[in-house]
Amino acid sequence: MSEAVRVETDGELLVVTINRPDARNAINTETAVAIGAAMDRLDDDGTLVAGVITGAGGTFCAGMDLKAFVNGEDVMNPERGFAGVCSRPPRKPLIAAVEGWALAGGTEIALSADMIVAAEDAQFGIPEVKRGLVAGAGGLLRMPSKIPLNLAYELALTGDPLTAKAAHAIGMVNALTPKGGALDGALALAARITPNGPLALAATKRILDFAAEHTLDEGWELQTEVLPGIFASNDAREGATAFAERRPPKWTAT
Repeated sequence: MSEAVRVETDGELLVVTINRPDARNAINTETAVAIGAAMDRLDDDGTLVAGVITGAGGTFCAGMDLKAFVNGEDVMNPERGFAGVCSRPPRKPLIAAVEGWALAGGTEIALSADMIVAAEDAQFGIPEVKRGLVAGAGGLLRMPSKIPLNLAYELALTGDPLTAKAAHAIGMVNALTPKGGALDGALALAARITPNGPLALAATKRILDFAAEHTLDEGWELQTEVLPGIFASNDAREGATAFAERRPPKWTAT
């Protein structure tokens, strides 16, 4: 197991912590490989329903480790892109718990998650243009669907930061917590998700992701492919039976 990334389970939840606080949790090869492996585990382990990604030491992630970049390290995971998550996030729900700075690739990691819980003093930003670079790990692709387009232009072209409170006000951040409380807030949000049917959660996320990038007609076509398997599943029958019997359902993910 990588020392630079801690991976722990909390019941049906996988908690992934970028653990390079001395480097502000910047992404090098080791972290990109380890986060990618954790996302594979989340997808492949039938006992896991959702995930949380966070950073140690009061910082979420400062983006690419520039020292590693200069030394020729590859911060791209061949299957999942930057940091092992940005180009291909997991199929299951993922929550980012953000403390302190989420800069450049750090913001892009947060945007690759389905939901963001942030401490009130946290800050986001894609300042790549200030260094003659481009936010190429999904920030420019995802931000316009998360915030108003004109604000996305402003943040991307100026490179200026966005406070968590402002991000919450425009809907980019789901919930604010006191400083130091982002992980607890993310775990509380996850606790509202994990009791639900795992097959239904994965299918719901798939449809939502698809809808963000396709027309309504295309979305209906995808639903036509996805829904029959869900409604014919053992979990669907168990959900209906448990409701009728007034008891919690016992999911089998089948």
